[in-house]
Amino acid sequence: MAYEVRDSRVVYEGRRIRVRLDEVVLPDSSTVTHEVVERENSVAVVALDDRRQVVLVHHHRQPVGGLLWELPAGVCDREGESPEQTARRELTEETGVRAQAWSTLVDLHLSPGISTETARVYLAENLTTGPREGEAEGEEAFLTTRWLPLEDAESRVLDGRITNALAVGGILAAARYVRAGTHPPRPADAPWPQPERP
Repeated sequence: MAYEVRDSRVVYEGRRIRVRLDEVVLPDSSTVTHEVVERENSVAVVALDDRRQVVLVHHHRQPVGGLLWELPAGVCDREGESPEQTARRELTEETGVRAQAWSTLVDLHLSPGISTETARVYLAENLTTGPREGEAEGEEAFLTTRWLPLEDAESRVLDGRITNALAVGGILAAARYVRAGTHPPRPADAPWPQPERP
């Protein structure tokens, strides 16, 4: 059978990721070995206010060696918490923003050649602002926020100033819906995407 996993073994287990080696049989019966990074799924939020502004956070990212402008986001790693609940919590923890209207904006396989992580970007509307919730720890204690017109955020994506994958996908999708005068067709609790099986 094509793409059958002949062997799989874990070679590293850390706090946030696990790495395994999968030996896969190809359609011509040859085999390849894939390094697979197992990671929890994640969520991000395009919080869009009545003036069509989006809130961004400036976040230090050690793997890329600097600060990136991103959407409020987080990993779905709390037991019993739905992805939408994670998105709501991350939005208020990182920015103090709360939203009454939620929908699914876009789903992303962030690095399908190596990682299991799937991400969902939500559109959050009917916003209110207040203090950040929870106690920020580590790098999150140093987050700064900024509101940008969605059109400006889109320009920053296209000229390379916003490069975080969740932000790129979310901002471009939101800009498309705003220009079309429509809303995303999927509710916040829509099923997560499943790849086609061979």
